[in-house]
Amino acid sequence: MQSPAARLAPQPWMTAPETRAVLDALAAGGVDARFVGGCVRDAWLGRPVKDIDIATHAPPERVMEVLRAAGLTAVPTGIAHGTVTAVVNRQHYEITTLRRDVETFGRHARVEFTDDWKEDAARRDLTMNALSCTPDGAVYDPFGGLADMAAGRVRFVGAARLRIREDVLRLLRFFRFYAHYGRGAPDAEALEAAAELAPLLPALSGERVQGELFRLLSAPDPAAVWRLMETHGVLAPLLPSPTDGDRLDRMVRLQHALGEAPDSLLRLGAVLNGGPEGTRAVADRLRLSNADRDRLAAMAEPPVAMPPGDDPAAWRRALYRLGDAGRWCDLVRLVAVQAPGPLPLATVRRALASAGDLEDLRFPLAGRDALALGVPHGPRVGALLRQVEAWWIAADFRPGRAECLEELRRRV
Repeated sequence: MQSPAARLAPQPWMTAPETRAVLDALAAGGVDARFVGGCVRDAWLGRPVKDIDIATHAPPERVMEVLRAAGLTAVPTGIAHGTVTAVVNRQHYEITTLRRDVETFGRHARVEFTDDWKEDAARRDLTMNALSCTPDGAVYDPFGGLADMAAGRVRFVGAARLRIREDVLRLLRFFRFYAHYGRGAPDAEALEAAAELAPLLPALSGERVQGELFRLLSAPDPAAVWRLMETHGVLAPLLPSPTDGDRLDRMVRLQHALGEAPDSLLRLGAVLNGGPEGTRAVADRLRLSNADRDRLAAMAEPPVAMPPGDDPAAWRRALYRLGDAGRWCDLVRLVAVQAPGPLPLATVRRALASAGDLEDLRFPLAGRDALALGVPHGPRVGALLRQVEAWWIAADFRPGRAECLEELRRRV
């Protein structure tokens, strides 16, 4: 039996009452359990833990039995593959029986249950994801994941080519994890395998590709990894549009300077370099939601142009025509990274702040105002309102309702 490689100090999520309820229920039923995967990796690195996954040697039916015996909710979310979800106070815990692959089919595999922790760990994609940890903090590391994390090295469990051929999504996961966890030169074997097997990427579903690319783009500084993917031929078979990693780099730097959280869709809009047609093709490839598709299309082909220079009055006119504060902020950021000379940061800040003016940019008249002045129903109503609106805009939106009504009376 493998000895623990290290110990993890107690973590709040490990000692939380909900977690203890699950572990105590399993222990009471004689079920050995360990934390596995991302929660162990991120806790070791001092990063926030999102999902708490547990593995056990007991078959899923036994896991459900002991959970329910303890009065806990047990949901057979993937019982054919050994996964049960325990729910305690709305906290979800995926509990999976140890497995070994008998045969792989891309994202799926024919598995057999096992009681061998190392055999189960060998199914993981990367060494840093193959860690397991007992409830008292003993960390098991069968493939050198702790040393790899310490070195900032993202490395496959076993032969890179074999692992990617088993599931080509792992090719993208390699780059995504390198963007979030890597330092220094990328693993040469993995990079060579990725370049060789990139032609397999079109077989992936749009939803899977979207998930990996958006997670990659959410890294603090993904531009260098994106350029790595460009130069090694990973993006060409994946996206139906050329990309510009340098522009992504400028967007990332701008967001850092503005103190903004990563925005994956905005970063995608910055990196795409195929114009409106290429952008539409990417939206189709990634199966974006309607809202994301529309936002991305507006980035590629803005309905209005951002006025040059530092001109708040011109900004207000453009913002009014656009009618959407979020789209205006996207436009400002994209212009800032696309301009031949980058906009001064102070100008960018003021232009973004001007989005707050949209609430005040509401034309105070409507058709009923013209009708009340005796204008008959018909096209003249709209024509008069457009004339007064143009006058109001030219006055930098300052006239109030009373002044606009007076101007309408004058024109009537």
